[in-house]
Amino acid sequence: MIEFRNVNKVYEAGNRALEGVSLRIEDGEFVFLVGPSGSGKSTIIKLLTAELEPTSGSIEVNGYKLETIKKRQIPYMRRTVGVIFQDFRLIENKTVFENVAYGMRIVGASSKEIKARVPYVLDLVGLENRGRRLPHELSGGEQQRVAIARALVNNPAMIVADEPTGNLDPQRSYEIMMLLESINALGTTVMVVTHERELVNRFTKRVIAINEGKVINDGMDGYYINEET
Repeated sequence: MIEFRNVNKVYEAGNRALEGVSLRIEDGEFVFLVGPSGSGKSTIIKLLTAELEPTSGSIEVNGYKLETIKKRQIPYMRRTVGVIFQDFRLIENKTVFENVAYGMRIVGASSKEIKARVPYVLDLVGLENRGRRLPHELSGGEQQRVAIARALVNNPAMIVADEPTGNLDPQRSYEIMMLLESINALGTTVMVVTHERELVNRFTKRVIAINEGKVINDGMDGYYINEET
């Protein structure tokens, strides 16, 4: 469960990124966070992963209260949130298997655990026959699937997908969204951060719209992003 309570974020230069943001995402939900560039979407991601601290207000992430969390607890909190990035961020000289396994190695998983878990996750994302490939040998859609597998490998309670289809064509974008929907159906909370109007409109999901640091819409009524964004 993710909850922001009257969260404000003002950067050192005086730029107000968020103003009085309150939202709650329950376990197992699928949510779109939408808004134009500079609206505050990236700040929300950085706050819920404890990369930033709020200026005021409170944030709870999967049982961790971030205003009182100890530094040694932050890595454990972050394990509950898998983040998928637009630019994939794969290690180019490592195979698909090694890229996905890396997420387990940094948390101290054993070789036996890795050998059991990684093939399962690759199969889940449709890459069961790509484990020995290098990233440059894959299509853009396949690279994004590797990034999704890496985010899933430590079995997080929540996946945050930051513009996951920004570098993909419409068909590949739809396939990635269907994959995220199937992952959500298995019980993982999913938040997709995007400004792609057409993508949001193809799925009947909860939409949280943010603009100029404020939540301006939250519901299932199909918020439509302005064309100019």
